[in-house]
Amino acid sequence: MAKKILQNAPEIILGIDPGTLVMGYGLIAVEGNRTSLVEMGVLQLSKYKNHPERLSLIFQKMEMLIRTHRPVAVAIEAPFFGKNIQSMLKLGRAQGVAIAAAMMHSLEATEYAPRKIKQSITGKGGATKEQVWGMLQRILDFEERPEFMDATDALAVALCHHYQRRQELIQPRDTAVLPKKKTAGGAKNWASFLAENQDRIISKK
Repeated sequence: MAKKILQNAPEIILGIDPGTLVMGYGLIAVEGNRTSLVEMGVLQLSKYKNHPERLSLIFQKMEMLIRTHRPVAVAIEAPFFGKNIQSMLKLGRAQGVAIAAAMMHSLEATEYAPRKIKQSITGKGGATKEQVWGMLQRILDFEERPEFMDATDALAVALCHHYQRRQELIQPRDTAVLPKKKTAGGAKNWASFLAENQDRIISKK
């Protein structure tokens, strides 16, 4: 029996919080004005001592998530710049592998800074992880508390991407076209405008 083709199926967005010890992932479904939680979790990598092996596992996990859920977009939290250069290099590689996996499936991977994500979800760029998690619970209507906050961080970046896309769609309709400013040689005030445009003045008799 042929499967029934769903019309207007929800769009799935995959969010990733990259890491070489723990990688968080979160997926949301967007259907009209409604957003809901699909899945969230973490890929634990600390038991694998070989760094290339960790990168391979990240790629495999990305492949599995993309093939299973068929997201329309991938959003990734940008690395936080710390003092440990080696850690930053490893984190950058993990992020690069996640982006490469997305590109393999013709998906654009969009980066968002941690402060941008927090601002988008809570309205405060300096919000704590617990505040972000609490807001996600209310927005996506779930009670689950993950063992690792990396999962909620990933969920937050997915929701942030949804908000950003929605803003880009409505912005052109909401933005009024403002008149261009006069150049230095143009009319600076009403009196000079009248003086320069005598032919446009209609006198009443």
